[in-house]
Amino acid sequence: MSVYDLTGRKALVTGGARGLGAGMAEALARAGAAVVVGDIREDTGKATADALQRSGATAAFVPLDVTDEASWESAVTATIGELGGLDILVNNAGIEISSLVADLDPADVRRMLEVNVLGVALGLKHAFRAMRPGGPAGAGGAVVNISSVAATFPFPGIAGYAATKSAVDRLTRVAALESGKLGYGVRVNCVYPGLVPTEMGARLAEDMATLGLWPSAEAAVGDVIGLTPLGRLGEVSDMADAVVFLASDAARFITGAGLPVDGGMGM
Repeated sequence: MSVYDLTGRKALVTGGARGLGAGMAEALARAGAAVVVGDIREDTGKATADALQRSGATAAFVPLDVTDEASWESAVTATIGELGGLDILVNNAGIEISSLVADLDPADVRRMLEVNVLGVALGLKHAFRAMRPGGPAGAGGAVVNISSVAATFPFPGIAGYAATKSAVDRLTRVAALESGKLGYGVRVNCVYPGLVPTEMGARLAEDMATLGLWPSAEAAVGDVIGLTPLGRLGEVSDMADAVVFLASDAARFITGAGLPVDGGMGM
């Protein structure tokens, strides 16, 4: 059996209804995992889970607001009930609100902190409680947090977002250390995606022009490509395959690490 084979694994992907999250759910399912899509977008999330089922995967949808502890508790319970366990969590849900530092809106920063930092922290908490010995799943596993190249490379207009994604990196490393020292059997790693032309990525490029940092969205994208040694934007599959790797036995001796998937932009 291939070390990348996830047959028999049970995964929950937050923000899995669309964009990177949907691609990650699809890649995990293609590798053999049973997948639950967690999201606040019920209609889109159900459609994504239905599409996975039609492709032959075991998949389901659970409503999940990552900022709400009760929502996490019910989503993890539902996932374990649906799949018969849980050994992979992908903390993908996140939001980006562009702003110059001189114009930061406290409400926007608080919202990013709630989703991007608290959401990941609560995911780690409930994954550990479920996966550690004595938990309702109890067989260990892997958590993959989605950070950003913004945590490794300064880029204008996204100070609040970059700060929250840097926090994801630190959460990853502390959680990995605690899991190891306390014998939870859960590996914790993160991915730093580069710019991907999803809905969020396209809006970010438009924001750069709106903020006056580039003359147009196209110019902003062109400069990002120019800063990327591999000479292109990222694709959803680039990020999704990295998540499969970190969730798989191919990464069995990797924990507390951050994997750049950015074409070299942040090196």
